[in-house]
Amino acid sequence: MRLDDEQESSSFEDRSGGGGRGFGFPGGGGLRLGGGKMGCGGIVVVIIIALLLGINPLSLLGDGQLSTPAPQVQAPSGPAGADGSTIDPKLRSTILKVLGSTERRWTDMFAANGQTYEKPVLVFYTDNDQSGCGAAQAAMGPFYCPADHRIYLDVSFFDELANRFGAKGDFAGAYVIAHEVGHHIQTITGDAERIRAAQSRASRAQGNALQVKMELQADCYAGVWAANDKNLMEPGDMEEGLTAANAIGDDTLQKAAGQRPVPESFTHGTSAQRMQWLKRGLDTGDPAQCDTFGGTL
Repeated sequence: MRLDDEQESSSFEDRSGGGGRGFGFPGGGGLRLGGGKMGCGGIVVVIIIALLLGINPLSLLGDGQLSTPAPQVQAPSGPAGADGSTIDPKLRSTILKVLGSTERRWTDMFAANGQTYEKPVLVFYTDNDQSGCGAAQAAMGPFYCPADHRIYLDVSFFDELANRFGAKGDFAGAYVIAHEVGHHIQTITGDAERIRAAQSRASRAQGNALQVKMELQADCYAGVWAANDKNLMEPGDMEEGLTAANAIGDDTLQKAAGQRPVPESFTHGTSAQRMQWLKRGLDTGDPAQCDTFGGTL
């Protein structure tokens, strides 16, 4: 990706050194999902990562809601930079440039429809932290919390993405960030609330099917962002993104965990579906083409 001239986002907190420092992020506002519970995206990430790592998902989820916030766990800090951050400065800069790009592109797209885009806040942490949806743990992978409009990221996930999943390159990581921003889009447009309402009336299998559609829409939104900032794209970037989408499909992850794929249990979509919807966003650059629900919301 061509990120040298890209401006870093200021909408973040770096808690990697254990201090929970804030850096000029905007205030709250907009739609929030109540209850202090983990959002749909966070829960399914826990389940998939747990299956991949051979962990019982219930040991991470408790009752599956995380409705009682876990106590703050102070992460051990490694060698810190001048601002206390323990994240590699180059990696942090890359992530913040990607986030900055998503802010500018989504601001433009919202403005084209007479709307105002509210930026999410990205929280860097190490090992353990506390979110508005409960505990944040590295084993959960990146997740978006609709209760506080924040994306939680332990950057060690990118090593997992490259080494365990075989998805290397800047754009593979950018796709993950843009996917979580996609969940923010769903929250501030009200789609996430409508999906959760539908899930509350559905059977487990139907609820999982709705969750798959929600995740595929976030994949499509990630592609839409990239399509609207093509100056960042280099040869091979699209392939990196599609490799990442393929690597984290439910069927692929279940096979990697030594399990027979069970479609009724899928919560993110198959590898083929994830690649299909990411590519649709990349090909069209139009959020309106990301209606994975077929107009039923």
